[in-house]
Amino acid sequence: MLRALRHGSRLARAARILARHNALFPLQVLPQTQPLLRFLDRFQDKTAPGRPGERLAAALQELGPSFIKFGQSLSTRADLLGEAVARDLSLLQDRLPPFPAHEARATVEAELEAPIGDLFARFEDVPVAAASIAQVHRARTPDGRDVAVKVLRPGIEKAMEEDIDFFLWLAHTAEWLHPPLRRFKPVEAVQIFAATARREMDLRLEAAAAAEFAENNADQEGFRVPAVDWQRTARRVVTFEWVEGLPLDERDRLLAAGFDPDAILETATRVFFNQVFRDGFFHADMHPGNMLLDAEGRIVALDFGIMGRLDLDTRIQLARMLMGFLSGDYATVADVFYEAGFLPDPQARPTFVQACRAIGEPIRGQPLSRISFARLLGQLLSVAQEFEMETQPQLLLLQKTMVMAEGVGRALNPDVNMWTLAQPLVERWVRENMGPEAELKRALAEGGEALRRLPALINRGEKLLQALPLASAPQPAGGASAVPAWLWWVLGLAVGLALH
Repeated sequence: MLRALRHGSRLARAARILARHNALFPLQVLPQTQPLLRFLDRFQDKTAPGRPGERLAAALQELGPSFIKFGQSLSTRADLLGEAVARDLSLLQDRLPPFPAHEARATVEAELEAPIGDLFARFEDVPVAAASIAQVHRARTPDGRDVAVKVLRPGIEKAMEEDIDFFLWLAHTAEWLHPPLRRFKPVEAVQIFAATARREMDLRLEAAAAAEFAENNADQEGFRVPAVDWQRTARRVVTFEWVEGLPLDERDRLLAAGFDPDAILETATRVFFNQVFRDGFFHADMHPGNMLLDAEGRIVALDFGIMGRLDLDTRIQLARMLMGFLSGDYATVADVFYEAGFLPDPQARPTFVQACRAIGEPIRGQPLSRISFARLLGQLLSVAQEFEMETQPQLLLLQKTMVMAEGVGRALNPDVNMWTLAQPLVERWVRENMGPEAELKRALAEGGEALRRLPALINRGEKLLQALPLASAPQPAGGASAVPAWLWWVLGLAVGLALH
């Protein structure tokens, strides 16, 4: 009861802010909110500027850090809000006023257990960036290295947990009031957001992601990842080498500095493709502010709080989907969804094939340079939701990342599509990972792994069988075992495999 009263009052405040920005439309999905909407209509500012998604983004910005992050998370859910609103939310700026420098200094000292004067020869009080979860200060180490020090906002963990509880309450309440909403899995959407947000608030995980990302891309010409200063990194503080550079979306400045945007786009395309398909570990927040071009013409990635992972099976499924669309083989696209277990009802397969055709036919025959795979994947996931697809967070995150990557590509050269540049990379990856040789190689690897586990499985099964009454049954005259040794071996293997 107290929880409902507390969150009910928060909902009332949020509704007033939404009304002020003429952004109450998300509440319209619940028929039970109509009396409330009629009441709030008198407070709506019908003159608020912008598209619906832009007005909603402005309201979320006013509501605070957790709402900004949640809005960015919802930008992957076109099925909930529609493509236009989701697209506008993907541009939601994660910027807030900075918190006082003395609080940042206190956090650094507490986390690193040393006076700030021992840690840094200089620590600039004015932050270079301030976002919903943390802000960044420029500093210099005693040995003369310039570094970027990212510090969590004071009390952000407690505030985020309170807001997550509010979002969960809203999601559960919405499902209770309007059961048809359950197929959109609002509770699961909040749980996914919560897991991501909690990871972002442990800056050691960001440092580890950056180190892994740097290792994966060590051989990438024209691309690098800033080094982590592990001695000045803890749960609420992370320190990277300082990077100077030009934003990738400022074409005129790049040209004025003597750089070739087409060469930059080619490098960015190669790096993005390798992240997703070769490594299955990609930077999932690739907006222009997180990518700079340094003085040597190398793309430098920043901010590793949000990363995505795709296992090899998912990467192969993704490649099969895209190839199916390009070739007009919509049955294969449907097969991918059913074989992967994304869709629950095989009886709906013919209708799903038809829905895939409706998405794919408009792009048939068009040159690759005119196709947006981000939009294609977004439409496909949205349609699949209508067939009660289980939410696929990794694909939603990838689709959002594709939108940002394509946007950077258009800023570098609006006449060149990154997928045209990626075509030879795609073809080589498909040959290496989807041909007969690749299938045989995977089968041999899986067989080798099974053989490696075989002794442990047999041993586990034998131990369990020995605990059964059969193992302690009276022995026949002469001392011979009632169960031959070879049968124990077979039974042990069978039980071990079954339990595995």
